[in-house]
Amino acid sequence: MEKNFNKATFAGGCFWCMVKPFDQWDGVESVISGYTGGHIDNPSYEDVKTGNSGHYEAVQIIYEPDKISYQQILDLYWPQIDPTDDGGQFHDRGPQYRTAIFYHDQEQQQLAEASKQGLQASNRFKKDIATEILPASTFYPAEAYHQDFYKKNKQEYEEDRAKSGRDAFIEENWD
Repeated sequence: MEKNFNKATFAGGCFWCMVKPFDQWDGVESVISGYTGGHIDNPSYEDVKTGNSGHYEAVQIIYEPDKISYQQILDLYWPQIDPTDDGGQFHDRGPQYRTAIFYHDQEQQQLAEASKQGLQASNRFKKDIATEILPASTFYPAEAYHQDFYKKNKQEYEEDRAKSGRDAFIEENWD
């Protein structure tokens, strides 16, 4: 039987921290770190980190919808971020670290908008939800050394994540 795969694309600050939460779920084929939403073709990390290319650091998740739904992936996404911060995420500041959900079809758009509205209505946060919902555009995979960073550079990943403030925020606001 042939497998059917879909794409989900999310920006949640530093892409190193956005791979592991999705990578460990049954039905997720791969999680690719990369860049999307900018105005130059084939950007490099050097281009994106300046904040001038218009790109977001993002992850593209290739998943099997028969095993994990887009709604389940959305439900995994929100607790990885501070959805009220429009200036970056945690210690990573600048437009390249903003949060966004990039939809690939009308169903994804509708589910993303409904989940954002639900989060806003929950009053979990005092500030408005700033995460944008945008149409997917060209996704450029990041350089090889950024892929699966949490596996290949475990100590550096854990140190960076610990000092970022992400885990403390998650524990305080989501757990």
